[in-house]
Amino acid sequence: MKKHQTAVIFDMDGVIFDSEQAYIDIYRELLERDGITFIEQACIDAIGANWLRTREIWREYYGDAFDFEPYHTEAREILRSKSFPIKPYVHEIFAYLKEKKIPIALASSTRKESVMRMLSEANLTGYFHAIICGDMVSHSKPHPEIFLTAAEAHNAGMRPIMVPDILQPDDEIKGMTEIVVPDLHEVVLYLDKVIDFEEV
Repeated sequence: MKKHQTAVIFDMDGVIFDSEQAYIDIYRELLERDGITFIEQACIDAIGANWLRTREIWREYYGDAFDFEPYHTEAREILRSKSFPIKPYVHEIFAYLKEKKIPIALASSTRKESVMRMLSEANLTGYFHAIICGDMVSHSKPHPEIFLTAAEAHNAGMRPIMVPDILQPDDEIKGMTEIVVPDLHEVVLYLDKVIDFEEV
């Protein structure tokens, strides 16, 4: 039986923009430049985390004495100058949701300044009815605050759909999602099956 849906909330990095691998590559280059052994898992664990949680993660891998801030600052400056390619089928799913009159929100751990720049450069800003960024909430993902804040803006029910990028779902993550699909085109096909748009 199809269900009513009031809004869709997107993550940004790895879902809308192909940016996660770029983060890893930049940190690898910066650390190895200074003769520091690069631990890729630190980057992977920090995907989706805000700055404070990212710093905690890096200290867990490199020790409390590790001065993460200079690398974070330099990496952020490099990333500010980069334009990331849009993931496949982004325009398709946004056009689909717009046609169905489904509001779209964004919940990203990235700072608002960077989020707005990236969306503006890609001409995607106009699709979103609410944008919640990492510096607008107290807790980093995977804490649900950022998604609850986005949901509160639209009174949306939560039905998690995962489109994996670098992070692949383990059994625990799969248990928390409604479905895992390979790309956003498959999300469109799935939504068409499970949402009763006549009630929206």
